[in-house]
Amino acid sequence: MTSLNEDQPRISAVVPARNEEAVIAACVQSLAQQREILEILVVDDQSTDRTSEIVGELSRQDPRVRLIHAAELPAGWVGKNHAVWVGAREARGDWLLFTDADAVHSGNSATRAMELATRHNAALVSFSPEQVLGTWYEKSLIPYVYCRLGKKFSFKQVNDPCSEAAAANGQFILIRRDVYEAVGGHASVASEVLEDVALARRVKKAGHPIWFARGKGIVRVRMYRSFSAMWEGWKKNLYQLMGGRRETVYAGLARAVFPALGILFATISVVGLAKSLVATIATLMAGLLVVWAVYLGELRRAHLPSRLALYAIPAKLLFAAVLWASYRSHIHGRLEWKGRTYPAGTPDASKG
Repeated sequence: MTSLNEDQPRISAVVPARNEEAVIAACVQSLAQQREILEILVVDDQSTDRTSEIVGELSRQDPRVRLIHAAELPAGWVGKNHAVWVGAREARGDWLLFTDADAVHSGNSATRAMELATRHNAALVSFSPEQVLGTWYEKSLIPYVYCRLGKKFSFKQVNDPCSEAAAANGQFILIRRDVYEAVGGHASVASEVLEDVALARRVKKAGHPIWFARGKGIVRVRMYRSFSAMWEGWKKNLYQLMGGRRETVYAGLARAVFPALGILFATISVVGLAKSLVATIATLMAGLLVVWAVYLGELRRAHLPSRLALYAIPAKLLFAAVLWASYRSHIHGRLEWKGRTYPAGTPDASKG
């Protein structure tokens, strides 16, 4: 592990961690490769696994790594926001790098972010990380969601100082410390589950430029390692990410479900009318090819692998199911994440 070069910007990395024993070492080690990082503060948010033990071992290998224990979650706070806030108050750097425990950084992620901050005079730089997808359900749902988000949170609009659009990804946010404190930090978005977008909005509203970009080759993340974790995470997030209104839910459901229903209806109609196996298969394949072709275009525009188009149908069905579950969860006032339950009123979402 490397030591700090005093000529580099003073950056404090803050990593909130709640039961992250499977991923925390890779995250910390990827940060520790970077000379620009003054310190790596891992905030253990009431973990019940080996997270603290692993970070303790890493701190003995590199004095820049420091383990901080978050106290019991105060009322009105989302767990991640509180952990990040605790870390930020302990940080000594002029810049704060907030990153999730499952993020693995390239050897120059901090340098790349600082270069962008300097080039664009940005007070906040955020990357949408490269997504590592292992299982069929990850390859189905996550790219489809990111295609939708790419339309809602356009990099061009977010980076335009004349536009009110603002967004960031909590898996990688580099922010100038004085600006962070001036807008109230995470205390000002304590109850937001979509704290990254809320923080970006506060920074931009205060008149500070922000820069949001793709993080391919800079930082990568495998967000979920089981179906249940993926379901719970997007169930918490998706309603607000898609706009937080009943109308946007219905529009999202229609966009996802109608193509599959159309293929099913056409195929059944051909079975009844033509009574030909060849015609039935041809109709089914034609419908699938249209869906695949449309989704392929969306994936390319989002700079995602073309092969994921094969998952178009399960992607749409999974998206519709979890969007509906997220909507129901929010309107009934109950959000769940990592063993905690939050009331409605904390609905703006990010992986926390």
